[in-house]
Amino acid sequence: MSDTALAAPEARPGAPAHAGADTQSLQIVPLRALPAVAVVIAGLIAAVATNRLWALDFFHVVSGAMWTAIDLFLGFVIGPILGRLSIPARVEFTKRLMPKMVVLMPTLVICTLVAGWQLAGHLGNLSARYADHGWIVASFVVVGVLALVALGLLEPANLAVLFELRKARPNGEVIAKLMKRFIYTAGITGAMQVATLVIMTRVAT
Repeated sequence: MSDTALAAPEARPGAPAHAGADTQSLQIVPLRALPAVAVVIAGLIAAVATNRLWALDFFHVVSGAMWTAIDLFLGFVIGPILGRLSIPARVEFTKRLMPKMVVLMPTLVICTLVAGWQLAGHLGNLSARYADHGWIVASFVVVGVLALVALGLLEPANLAVLFELRKARPNGEVIAKLMKRFIYTAGITGAMQVATLVIMTRVAT
């Protein structure tokens, strides 16, 4: 039924031939991932409540490293590959990737920022008397911009792609444009993450 509809003359350009019931059943938020997210957030809350150095360092370093790696991978590896795929292939890839990004990126951003702030307070880095206080302020500025881009640009683009995919006749060209915006923005934030690595290693030494 959906194949017949998509083959009709009024079908949207670039709509994949297998769209329809399959895309309409697509989950915007993968429910199976929510228990894992809940465990991570609970661990973060426990780390903040106990104010233990190792736990805070673990959440900040691991989450920040994953955030950086994902941005760089999306922007400089997945982006060029995706640009060479046909529109139906892009749609199929997007259906697998984007629901995971809906829960993954906000979780990483929250863990990185919350644990980083608590860690800075624990180590006394927030004090104006701290020798590298200027570097810490610079890191706050860079990470703040990264968080705004991730939550204000990447996440809305991600959701827009998923809502388009849920339509009876998803427009492949619209999905391709949104994915390009998502990938390019991820690449830009990945490049900005290099600045945070420079700052953090400078502070650590």
